[in-house]
Amino acid sequence: MQSALPLCVDLDGTLVRTDTLVEGFFALATSRSIVPVLGQLLNGRAAFKQAVAAAAPLDPALLPYNETLLAYLREQKDAGRYLVLATAADQRVAASIAGHLVLFDEVIASDGTRNLKGEAKGRALVDRFGVNGFCYAGNERADLAIWRQAGAVILVNAPDGVVARVRGTMKVELAIADLPPRVPELLKAMRPHQWVKNVLAFVPILAAHSLTEVSAWIGGLIMFFSFCCTASSIYLINDLLDIPADRAHARKRLRPFAKGTLPVPTGALAAVVLLVVGLAAARTGGVAWIVVIYAAMSVGYSFILKQLPLVDVFMLGALYTIRLFGGGEATGHRLSLWLLGFSSFLFLSLALLKRVEELMRVEGAGGSKVARRGYLASDAAIMQQFGIASAFASSIVLALYVQNEASLQAYLSPSLLWLVVPLMLFWQCRMWLSGARGYMHHDPIVYAARDWVSWTIGVAVVVVVIAAKSLPFFASPRVP
Repeated sequence: MQSALPLCVDLDGTLVRTDTLVEGFFALATSRSIVPVLGQLLNGRAAFKQAVAAAAPLDPALLPYNETLLAYLREQKDAGRYLVLATAADQRVAASIAGHLVLFDEVIASDGTRNLKGEAKGRALVDRFGVNGFCYAGNERADLAIWRQAGAVILVNAPDGVVARVRGTMKVELAIADLPPRVPELLKAMRPHQWVKNVLAFVPILAAHSLTEVSAWIGGLIMFFSFCCTASSIYLINDLLDIPADRAHARKRLRPFAKGTLPVPTGALAAVVLLVVGLAAARTGGVAWIVVIYAAMSVGYSFILKQLPLVDVFMLGALYTIRLFGGGEATGHRLSLWLLGFSSFLFLSLALLKRVEELMRVEGAGGSKVARRGYLASDAAIMQQFGIASAFASSIVLALYVQNEASLQAYLSPSLLWLVVPLMLFWQCRMWLSGARGYMHHDPIVYAARDWVSWTIGVAVVVVVIAAKSLPFFASPRVP
């Protein structure tokens, strides 16, 4: 038989699958108001929570609620049970959520002076309902002090050790354990599928025709591993900063931080560890300075530059290019100006394609502006023109290289290289057509890695280059 005691429900980690204070703090990370907010720590934790809640209001409609618990609360509400939102979060946050859900008869929360955490919350509930006069739903070790004063317990994704202590001594009304394993969610947030971009670190080996040079491959592997660790660190940081925007996005709302399946502190710690590992690996290859530049560019992009129109796409293009540059330094085969020029236009085009696809999706959904971006949905047309122009510019640079003296000296049949020009131009045109038709729901390079046409064109390019290098057909006279 279910308890008729008033049901007091914790907020962070219980009713919602996140910590509203930590999220609010991260939302302020790129704001100037973070300095005075941090100053409130001198006045105590409750004052700090109040300052964060005032400076970074959360949208209660977008929060990741525990739907299992929410369904149970609605059943209890329909049965006439008295429901209380009892939280250590600031009363501004609690009132906003209570107003959105329209479930709770009463709200008990921190108020800028009292921090209702653990024992303090327990005393407040005992003062209100008496010892054993309420049921409490919580999720963490700090709630043990409250459960000892409660007449019944509801466990929501509590650690195994906490569950064991509660079950042996207290009456459990309900136990919910629906949180997915943390490690797979962390791996998902690290986006290993994006590591395909870091294969660019091996391109200088191919461009230099040094496929049998073992030391070059070792250097390339070090650079690849360093970029993978550092990139995953930046992805975690970027997702932590973008939680509110991601929740409003049709696809990004399923990311681990946005849907609350990965704790924000876990992500922050993992970001630091990955960055340190990436730098340490790069140091062994003598390319730590490149990783530092890459990390600085990425962090700058995540915090500020992604909000500046055009600056963001140029920075995205540069982040692709630095992978090539890093590969050249690590392998000992530095980029030629030809490869640098071609890749710069190519990557700028792909960066513009990524942004255009996002703008078109927003426009198609009836929106007018992209969250945390400096664009209007109506900018898609002009951005598309910029991107297509960059694609053709990259092909022009490639064509100029083909007829340059450097290629005449490097290949037995340089005339065959002309086949690469239409192949690359066709691939880029097809990428833009796919984007215009709404087929591209990922980063362009990730999309290409999953696209059989892109693979076919890539293989054709490799075959042409090998033939131009090895076969004497269509040979051009050598310049003495």
